[in-house]
Amino acid sequence: MEMNLQPLATTCFVSGQGFGEGDRVASFLVRATTLGIVRYDVLEAQAANFAPEGFVACRWVQTFKPRSKENSDRDLKMSAENLFVTLADPANELNAESTRLVQFLALMLERKKLLRPKGLSADRARNVYEHAKTKQIFEVPTGELTPEFFVAVQEQLTVLVGAPKAKEAAAEAVG
Repeated sequence: MEMNLQPLATTCFVSGQGFGEGDRVASFLVRATTLGIVRYDVLEAQAANFAPEGFVACRWVQTFKPRSKENSDRDLKMSAENLFVTLADPANELNAESTRLVQFLALMLERKKLLRPKGLSADRARNVYEHAKTKQIFEVPTGELTPEFFVAVQEQLTVLVGAPKAKEAAAEAVG
């Protein structure tokens, strides 16, 4: 799973106000009707005024830190691994949809041996993983892997990467 994703903006999409160090920024991944996946960054205080055109796939809140100049030309190719690292950053606050996506990405990356399971947290509410490359520790909320969980994740992934080609062809044949 790969997609192009913009880095964290330096100004609020709603107000146009520049972000200052320490500002709380709500980030949204939106499947826009014409542009594909678009990232919008909004001051948390302005999030209620944000009405994107398209479907919001996930949302998280982070504290703004200005980018260092050496990272300004970094690769913008977003992989499942990069999306997981971005969403699961301990400084970010996730909502239910983003938590579900992080849980699924953790399972996928564990299978690919990019995350190593390290057991449960002390309160047994989170699975602990170690990122194989960076040795960074991530805690992912535990959850029931029910059919409903996978249906909801499939809907989110369809928004992010599009519907599978086989389903589109079958739908055209029926219609």
